[in-house]
Amino acid sequence: MSTVAGISYRMVIGRRRIWLMVLLPAGLIALAVLLRMLGSADERSALMLMQIFGVGTMLPLLGLIAGTGVIAPEIDDGTIVHLLSKPISRPAIAITKFGVAASLLALFGALPAFAAAYLLVGMESGIAFGFAVGAFAGGVAYAALFLLLGVITKHAVAIGIAYALIWESVVGGFVPGARNFSIQQWAQSVAFQFNTSGFFTKPSVGIGFALIAIAIVTVGAVFWAGQRLRSFTLAGEE
Repeated sequence: MSTVAGISYRMVIGRRRIWLMVLLPAGLIALAVLLRMLGSADERSALMLMQIFGVGTMLPLLGLIAGTGVIAPEIDDGTIVHLLSKPISRPAIAITKFGVAASLLALFGALPAFAAAYLLVGMESGIAFGFAVGAFAGGVAYAALFLLLGVITKHAVAIGIAYALIWESVVGGFVPGARNFSIQQWAQSVAFQFNTSGFFTKPSVGIGFALIAIAIVTVGAVFWAGQRLRSFTLAGEE
């Protein structure tokens, strides 16, 4: 499976999308540096930055780039045929590609989240550690969900953007019940568990629900992606 992983990494890192994966966390860290230079390096500013930009904007976009990037281009240009013609389990291919996407989310999402929060408040109140863990948990779910979208539809990017920007940011912001189906909210719920800051409002989604939802989405999406790959013919069509 190392060959599959290598191909998947090259699909993301060797293309122009890598610049977006670099610019997004770079923007987060740059904002943290700017806030510090302006004398706003406090818990309130750190939480706002991490909730609005870190988890609210950067993480879903990274998930979309990595999750779809490890497989959708292969399906679009037909090169997936060569991989599927090998004696490799289709579910194993899906699991490997998910692992690649999740590792990219850890590198470009969780680590920069920790770095940005640390620049502002250090290890104070568990903000840096909490959002690093939350970003990783949310990144895993995003990686699985967008991997699945990359397998089942040619419009994965458009659907992913609609989910992240419309459902999570707009609908989830005004309809409390919709937050239960928001990966962004699950990630914040995880981050809250490690946080002792009085400025961090308790998320509307409980940690128990968030962890179960992350597990169901991750396992379910990767399993479904593997099953869908089984239906691909050697002509690259379903």
